[in-house]
Amino acid sequence: MDLTSLNVAIVGCGNIAGAYAKTLKPYPQIKLLGATDIDLARAEAYVAAHGGKVYPSLEAILEDPEVDLVINLTIHHAHAEVITKCLNAGKDVYSEKPLALTSEDALRLVKLAEEKGRRLSSAPITIMGEAQQTAWKAIRDGRLGTVRLAYAEVNWGRIESWHPSPGPFYEVGPLFDVGVYPLTILTTIFGPARHITAFGKVLYPDRVTKEGVEFHISTPDFAVAAIEFENGEVARLTTNFYVGHHSKQRGIEFHGDKGSLYLSDWQNFQAAVEFSEFGGHYEPVPYVKEPYQGTEWSRGVVDLAEAIQQHRPQRITGAQAAHVVDILCGIQTSFREGKPVSLTSNFKQPEPMDWAR
Repeated sequence: MDLTSLNVAIVGCGNIAGAYAKTLKPYPQIKLLGATDIDLARAEAYVAAHGGKVYPSLEAILEDPEVDLVINLTIHHAHAEVITKCLNAGKDVYSEKPLALTSEDALRLVKLAEEKGRRLSSAPITIMGEAQQTAWKAIRDGRLGTVRLAYAEVNWGRIESWHPSPGPFYEVGPLFDVGVYPLTILTTIFGPARHITAFGKVLYPDRVTKEGVEFHISTPDFAVAAIEFENGEVARLTTNFYVGHHSKQRGIEFHGDKGSLYLSDWQNFQAAVEFSEFGGHYEPVPYVKEPYQGTEWSRGVVDLAEAIQQHRPQRITGAQAAHVVDILCGIQTSFREGKPVSLTSNFKQPEPMDWAR
């Protein structure tokens, strides 16, 4: 591989794949060679819109010596199998979230990547956003004093109201689909989680797709967890597929001895960042850098490409993604069994972006 370039191929041409292609375009050092999908018609439409060639199968991608990195955008349930095949074929992997659906699979993938000497990275990467980096810097700089508590809210609405294929989302539930976003931010800032107490419930079991097809869900569409981190911080995480995006409970609040910080959105890079001294009023915090408008979905791929070139760890690693999966599974176990859960998995916290130090 030319250290100034990275050749990538995409497996899975669903809803998010277009956003990856569009946000990769400004980076000529990353070349999209093509894509595949179990529905080849989708792959054909995808490459017609974004370039490259149609690979007839995942195996065809893995047999192509020109492909350096596979971007795995398949459905949640396929992630572990696809990543395993890619690593065994000697390819680096960047995967959509979650890395896997069980702690065992996630930790196995990290071990496999190490054994094969390959890079493994995973969404979500929104901690790399300008707003999120601004919030993290304020915390690192001690503006809040010792931070002891965080509230993270994920009110993600009713998937069937906007997504053409809601089934896989309800099979895994909001924890594994969108709980990963604030958890990746929280673990980046606080480090590993150690203790969890949780509650989960199916709030709204009978639903109707946009096409009028009725369906029933059995995976909890609501979960709330109290999470204690290794250094003593506590976070309350709430996730659901019921309350709409318009909820006034959103984003992440960090509360410290000297003050509080509010990040209005854990996804979009131009989210509001506000600070209040204890007992005071919230005021805007200037961004460390002019923010990208929306979410630059490919930022993790770009960081991975730069990490390969600079011979450094990528910022979001498979180990951190696996620890987040371990938290998700711990939350599930806690609310299913009605008891607290302890975790032992570890990861090394990432470095801030160079422009946010």
